[in-house]
Amino acid sequence: MMIQRITVIPGDGIGPSIVDSTLKILDKVGCNFEYDFVNAGLTALESIGELLPQATLDTIAKNKITLKGPLTTPVGDGFTSVNVTLRQQFNLYANMRPVSSFKGTKARYENIDIVTIRENTQGLYSGAGQIISEDGLTAEATSIVTRSGSEKIVKFAYELAVKEGRKKVTIVHKANILKSTSGLFLTVAREISKQYPDITTNEMIVDNACMQLVMNPQQFDIIVTTNLFGDIISDLCAGLVGGLGMAPGANIGDEVAIFEAVHGSAPDIAGKNLANPTSVILAAIQMLEYLNMPDKAQKIMIALRSAIEAGDRTTRDLGGRSGTTDFTAAMLERL
Repeated sequence: MMIQRITVIPGDGIGPSIVDSTLKILDKVGCNFEYDFVNAGLTALESIGELLPQATLDTIAKNKITLKGPLTTPVGDGFTSVNVTLRQQFNLYANMRPVSSFKGTKARYENIDIVTIRENTQGLYSGAGQIISEDGLTAEATSIVTRSGSEKIVKFAYELAVKEGRKKVTIVHKANILKSTSGLFLTVAREISKQYPDITTNEMIVDNACMQLVMNPQQFDIIVTTNLFGDIISDLCAGLVGGLGMAPGANIGDEVAIFEAVHGSAPDIAGKNLANPTSVILAAIQMLEYLNMPDKAQKIMIALRSAIEAGDRTTRDLGGRSGTTDFTAAMLERL
């Protein structure tokens, strides 16, 4: 049996501690992965002077599968987001952000089970064409949406619905105003939806979608949308289940996939054994499902739900008083 090699980017701030927690959990369930550790973000910048070293890119390309902690991109001119660069470098066109309710959290809602599928490489969020006039009075950015890109992301959403037995896809857009870019996305989405008659399709303008997510989030199942809208909506959805600490993210392309915590590096609590590793644990569960290891994914999910519901050595953001290592121990005992 061939051993799966996983590229691991520990990340910045709290990243190394919560990634280490997750690797212990993966080892406990017998994944038998081999890990190649590489750096990116502020850690890489401080050590070798590059945010995204070529050696890191080469290792990601070789292993195809990456587990990543949160990264810091310094604020200021000349620094491009590492996350955006990775998505574009490996054409990770699909960003999959699931959220579900966990008993024992401080979430305001129950029975939430929503997956946001976000186009990951195009649109305004990609940062294309950013210029500022010489007098500093005018700024511009370019939003580019293609038919092929829209087809790929919408098909991804509907195929996920089929695979997971989900019943509804909501197409979120702003075609009433952005008639070219969002209009093309909506046109393509309507065309693709006809290929899936057993899946209920709903259309919703993005501002209404945000209101509906707050008022009646249980009406949503899968949301598919463009890059910038998806970035905002996926964080909103995380807020429904307790915050970014309860939300993972998968960036998926035709050949490479990167699984990550979606929250920041939290430098204020780095090294203090306070961080909640749940986001990276959930990302690892996504990774196992992607690798067709559902039994191991399910074991970890059951243990995670049990620990949080029982309040067994949970971190402060989950209402507990424990730290990363104790919460990890509670997970390992259950496994």
